[in-house]
Amino acid sequence: MITKIKNGKLILPDEICIGKDLYLENEQIRAITTEKMPYDIEIDAGGNYVSPGFIDMHVHGGGGADFMDGGTDAIVKAAKLHLMHGTTTILPTALSSSMPVLEEFLKDVETVQKEALSQADIAGVHIEGPYFADAQRGAQNPDYIKAPEPAEYQYMIEKYGHIIKRWSFAPELPGSVEFCKTLVANGILPSFGHTDAIYEELLPVYEAGCRMFTHFYSGMSMLTRRGPYRKLGAVESAYLLDGTQVEIIADNCHLPPELLRLILKGFGTERVSLVTDAMRGAGMPEGESALGRIGEEMPCIITDGVAMLPDKTSFAGSVATTDRLVRTMVQKAGVSVLDAIRMMSENPARLLGLSQKGSIKPGMDADIVIFDEAITVKTVLAKGKKVNLS
Repeated sequence: MITKIKNGKLILPDEICIGKDLYLENEQIRAITTEKMPYDIEIDAGGNYVSPGFIDMHVHGGGGADFMDGGTDAIVKAAKLHLMHGTTTILPTALSSSMPVLEEFLKDVETVQKEALSQADIAGVHIEGPYFADAQRGAQNPDYIKAPEPAEYQYMIEKYGHIIKRWSFAPELPGSVEFCKTLVANGILPSFGHTDAIYEELLPVYEAGCRMFTHFYSGMSMLTRRGPYRKLGAVESAYLLDGTQVEIIADNCHLPPELLRLILKGFGTERVSLVTDAMRGAGMPEGESALGRIGEEMPCIITDGVAMLPDKTSFAGSVATTDRLVRTMVQKAGVSVLDAIRMMSENPARLLGLSQKGSIKPGMDADIVIFDEAITVKTVLAKGKKVNLS
């Protein structure tokens, strides 16, 4: 089956191309050309942007479901909500939890993958916690916050390492260097997160191979004092150290537009990835909600376009979808559409080693999003198959 997409502004890796047609065949991109080729289905993009599918590597749920709720239905439901907004590749993300609940989550994701239950590509999982600093736990459940336990994480990696793509942790905790080395040795992306570390505490884990910073500025130490001496926090360390990568929640709530611009000035678009960090309230009405698996959940409220703890002392994840992130970067931070899509597609694909995703080129997966000037999604194709957006 060959699909032709015409009349689109094609967002290619280094340019926006007008006047060429895009051909998809057998779940892959076949050609970008002005030549007339045979096709079975034609899609008129109507002058709108034609983008590579969005990749969300940090997301907890949506549509009223949390990825950790238990069973495959919740995973499929949440992934579907985000797929309708352009997220063709997704990493279900675990919160700090009991180990039995974490293992159940990993088993459920594995089942969804094996049985191809989701039209969105479940590319693996992101484990966020439980090895975090209590002072920076935010909305993570304090009952499970602790230092790395080798027997525990070695078991998880041995059994589920094939689906664990990344793991976020605090570098100042005892055993973090060994934990980081284990992640790197097993091809898992380590990431600094929910950390109160100063530069001297973070540096050994950086030297062990950690370069990524989870939801930069959120749940993260900044310049502080130890006695009379000023010490760099995790934020300043990220700017100072070479080769660091940051993910940001560009929902126009977690980070103001001027801070988004500062981050881009410091890192450039090549070292920034956009993530939703969305919880079950994405796509749902405002009001009471919950972060995490029911039974181990943290109560929260959805208000003003974001999730918060009930006392409003901390955000509790976002309710954003990936199209909203792109919209924020373009409309609020003044980023070009080309650069915004690079941060939403190409960069996360590179970090996660997803060589078939993240850009529109022949041979790549036919994950496509068509959206207008207002960044409103019109059409989504996942591996060449059109998604029902209703």
